[in-house]
Amino acid sequence: MTGRVLVLNASFEPINVCTERRAVVMIFKGVARVEEHNGHMLHSARLVIHAPSVIRLTEYVQIPFERRSLSRKNILLRDHSTCQYCGKHYPPSELTLDHVMPRSRGGESAWDNLVACCRRCNHRKGSRTPEESGMTLSRRPRGFSLHVSRQIMRYLGRADQTWRKYLFYESDTWQ
Repeated sequence: MTGRVLVLNASFEPINVCTERRAVVMIFKGVARVEEHNGHMLHSARLVIHAPSVIRLTEYVQIPFERRSLSRKNILLRDHSTCQYCGKHYPPSELTLDHVMPRSRGGESAWDNLVACCRRCNHRKGSRTPEESGMTLSRRPRGFSLHVSRQIMRYLGRADQTWRKYLFYESDTWQ
């Protein structure tokens, strides 16, 4: 029960991603209903159910703006595990985090100053700004917002066909 499940508000708005285990607990508590299942079956001593892929809360929940924790994992998710300088996709283990404005010059560890970066580009940039090193960012880093949260959900759900209609994909290809 380690699969990911998309959580929708009662209004069908995507609000979170949780584990299958958490989704099943929410379903049994009556907090959520299954909207889509992934085809797998979950077995207990007395029960067999379809593993949920998308659940919807039974009551609308007002979601306050929350700050997503600043972490390596979340930066890599935001940047799609792609070096923001050379544009190449790498496994997460081969990426580093780069401070656009170097820490040695007062740059903070913040959403809008950290980007995913391959080791080669990070070494080339060193403790200089991108302009000083003759490098350009594919896109400026963005702070966490509702847009970034949805972008992360879209990235996590890109391979799950049952999530597509809830995550507002405009075409069948991931962008």
